[in-house]
Amino acid sequence: MWPRWCRTWPPTCRSDGLGGWLSVCLGRLGEPRDEPGPPDTGRCCVPRTIHDTNGAFDLVVAGADAPVWIVTTVAEGRRAGCLIGFGGQVSIEPRRFLVNLSKRNRTYEVAGEAHYLAVHVLPEESGALAQLFGSETGFELDKFEHCEWHAGPHGLPILAAAAGWFVGEIMERHDFGDHVGMVLDITDARAPHPDISPLRYSAVADLTPGRPA
Repeated sequence: MWPRWCRTWPPTCRSDGLGGWLSVCLGRLGEPRDEPGPPDTGRCCVPRTIHDTNGAFDLVVAGADAPVWIVTTVAEGRRAGCLIGFGGQVSIEPRRFLVNLSKRNRTYEVAGEAHYLAVHVLPEESGALAQLFGSETGFELDKFEHCEWHAGPHGLPILAAAAGWFVGEIMERHDFGDHVGMVLDITDARAPHPDISPLRYSAVADLTPGRPA
C-alpha cells in the first residue's frame, strides 16, 4: 500500500511492511523527482538515481498495481479475515494459489489451525469492505458483525459483496520471513461477472493497516 500523500499513477510509493513508508516516490514511473517536502505537503523525497536493489524491486512491484484480496477462514468456531496483497496463482494444473499472511495478524493465528481458506476478489467500488478488513484488527473487532456474509464450503465465511471467490485446502505452509505462505488446492469457486474490474493497491492507498506487517 502507498501513503495517502502520493497518488500519482502508476502508484509510486511502496510500503516497507514495517509500519512506515518507503521513501521512494516518482512523478511518473521511470522519472524520479528529488523535490524535498514532508508528507503533509503532498510531496515526497526521492533520490535522483536509485541504485538500491530493494528500492528498484519495490518500484517494479508498485508499478504492477496488483489486485488485493480478502482471505477468510474458520477454525474451532473462530472466524477471521484480512485484506492481503501478497497472493497469486502458482500452478495451472493442478490449480494452486499461494496466500501470504502476516505473522502479526489474527487471521494468521486462526489459519494456523484451519484446513481451508476462502479468497475473495473485490469489485473496485469495495473501498469500505477493504477498509474493514484492512484497517481493523480481529484482535479488537469482529469484522463479520459489520458486513454481510454467509457460511460457504467447509463453513468458511463468504462475503456477499465479493465479485468472486474460491476456496482451497491448505496443502503446504512456508515461512517466508514476516509472512507465511499457504499453498491452496482449489476445491470450489464462484466466477465474477466478466465486466467486473478488481480493486487494486492504488485504490487502497489511504488505508492504515490494523496491525503492522
